[in-house]
Amino acid sequence: MAKAPFLLEDYKKSLDINSVYGEKGYTTNERNSIRPTLDVNGIWGGYTGEGAKTVIASKAYAKISMRLVPNQDCHEITSLFKSHFESIAPDGVTVKVTPHHGGQGYVTPIDNIGYKAAAMAYKDTFGTPPIPQRGGGSIPIVALFEKELKSKTILMGFGLDSDAIHSPNEHFGLFNYFKGIETIPLFYKYFTALHS
Repeated sequence: MAKAPFLLEDYKKSLDINSVYGEKGYTTNERNSIRPTLDVNGIWGGYTGEGAKTVIASKAYAKISMRLVPNQDCHEITSLFKSHFESIAPDGVTVKVTPHHGGQGYVTPIDNIGYKAAAMAYKDTFGTPPIPQRGGGSIPIVALFEKELKSKTILMGFGLDSDAIHSPNEHFGLFNYFKGIETIPLFYKYFTALHS
């Protein structure tokens, strides 16, 4: 099976960074996509307006998210994080962790009918076989579909890494938009053929 190309120097250049680091034993591409993460999305507290002011903040806040992988339970991980974070607070500091939502990890098996139909459709549209790739994201309903409906889910993407998803300058090229329109009907055609 072919592997997706990944050039570390191009990756660093695209993010305007000088070096990468992370969990030992995994490539940057693996750490960036299929490994668990803990991300600080924002920090604030004290005086945050323009200009200078001597202030000792009485409160500080942070928004934190985590990417889970299969066999990690979102409720258990939230509980472990909350307990640990509270346990490391210095004397005189009160920590309050407010959980928001969570979702279970999911991996679509590449030997099921949905994946095979999608691969055939992509090959017809783009002229080359797709390379299966795990990617981190938050679509909690996918694991719920399997649990409740006993149904596998296939996630078919048409965007590029350079589309800057969820950023202020997110975009989606017309070429891939139209390729998606071509590919989806082919997926249904092959899925029906393989299912009969």
